[in-house]
Amino acid sequence: MNQLAQRQASFNEVMATLSTVVRGKPREVRLALCCLLCRGHLLIEDLPGLGKTTLAQALARVTGLDMQRLQFTSDLLPADVLGVSVFDPGQGRFHFHPGPVFHGLVLADEVNRATPKTQSALLEAMEEGQVTVEGETRALPDPFFVIATQNPQDQAGTFPLPESQLDRFLMRLSLGYPDRQAEREILRGEAGRSRLDDLPVLLDATTLRDMQSRLASLHVADPLLDYVQALASASRSHRDLPWGLSTRGVLALLQAGRGWALLEGRDHVLPEDIQAVWVPVVAHRLSSGDREADERVARELLAAVPVLG
Repeated sequence: MNQLAQRQASFNEVMATLSTVVRGKPREVRLALCCLLCRGHLLIEDLPGLGKTTLAQALARVTGLDMQRLQFTSDLLPADVLGVSVFDPGQGRFHFHPGPVFHGLVLADEVNRATPKTQSALLEAMEEGQVTVEGETRALPDPFFVIATQNPQDQAGTFPLPESQLDRFLMRLSLGYPDRQAEREILRGEAGRSRLDDLPVLLDATTLRDMQSRLASLHVADPLLDYVQALASASRSHRDLPWGLSTRGVLALLQAGRGWALLEGRDHVLPEDIQAVWVPVVAHRLSSGDREADERVARELLAAVPVLG
């Protein structure tokens, strides 16, 4: 078995294991794993109680990442996220106490219930893998993965995420209601949070970093770049969009396509890989404040642009 086949077998085992907890959502589980492989961050928008936190906890279990859950509320402060220096009178100096962000996997639960000032505390961490507190820059763990959950914006007590914050997320997903069979398995205790303790560690940090580093070596042909640029150009001239996909957004799309190709066991990226990740990568970057409308426009763009070459 060659290395590509071995990696695909490993990924399939991870996805099968995650699916014993998050039932009936194979595509969403695959996208979440793809996001982690791409060193991206994941935003899950849905109603409370549909498995957002369970998915994050399951990912932490199978990867062995040190996870910290932080409940975002309206009175949460940036220091509650990043950490704070406390004066030690015995030693006559300040000691920095790291905040929850200094963990391998950070679950920012209901991130849109915090004020924009507190939301912004994650910006540097998500973009640079570091934080600057009181003039000193401190590195975060590697791998570092943020999964943020948010409630629909029409619910009371929420603050909309600004475009700069949305852009830090590689993907936005929605789990939705489980189908009847999946819900029955959850009700019987055969899936869901009750099964988390049974999950083994399948990807340690060293293996995960190695797989993440291999993404850059996947071949991307010029005709595929033509296709990606045609999609970006179409977004920039769409009648319903105030702005199109930025260059950073195009880079994110290509990176996600590489991640999907790796999960498929290939060493090159195909148009099908770009199509598979298009909506979760692009829709929130064309944000109108309505997730369903964003996704509808993204699907329209994908349908309107033919595969070139």
